[in-house]
Amino acid sequence: MEPEPEESRDVAPARERRTSAERAAAVRDSMRGRVSSRGDTPASNGNVANIITVVRILLAPVFVYLLAADNGDNGLLRWLAAGLFIVAIATDGVDGFFARSRNLVTNVGIILDPIADKVLTGAALVMLSILGELWWWVTIVILVREIGITVFRFSVLRDRVIPASRGGKLKTIFQSVAISLFLLPLATVVGPWILWVNYVAMAIALVLTVVTGADYLIQAWRGNRRRA
Repeated sequence: MEPEPEESRDVAPARERRTSAERAAAVRDSMRGRVSSRGDTPASNGNVANIITVVRILLAPVFVYLLAADNGDNGLLRWLAAGLFIVAIATDGVDGFFARSRNLVTNVGIILDPIADKVLTGAALVMLSILGELWWWVTIVILVREIGITVFRFSVLRDRVIPASRGGKLKTIFQSVAISLFLLPLATVVGPWILWVNYVAMAIALVLTVVTGADYLIQAWRGNRRRA
């Protein structure tokens, strides 16, 4: 067998170097543009709305650590964890406001925003179940719906964008309120009766989660039929 020509052996590494350089250039280009100002020119992927979204994701492990360190003692760490969750989940409206009002919507932001929500709510639900304060079946039903619908929305992103419905937004609000009530150790302050408020809020959030998940699938099926 004849030895491979020297030139052909150099082609692949050169192509890989070009590809890596092109990827690096694409990343640099995506970071150019408007960061916080209004306008019609392309927005940077590093704009203020996306930065807030990334901060929300980074707060999730801090929240989990504080909740785990408290270990169900309902002490200072529990209050700090609950406060951190409430602040982090509240910024969902802040980054959305900046993105829409200043025309800073980017594909990166569209992908990261629902991921940030799922990371925060998912981490809270799992930790509450680990601590024995929330039934595992509730956590599993909510996570299966959230992850399933998110994956489905991303899978059809090239063909069409499936926006959050009014029911979906209401579901998110009730999930945030219910989880916040479970995280706040209010029973140590006002008495155990507050737990019934927690259960009712979580029940409403669970029903809305299942109903809106089914509605997404039905609307997608109808959309496919119309296009067919």
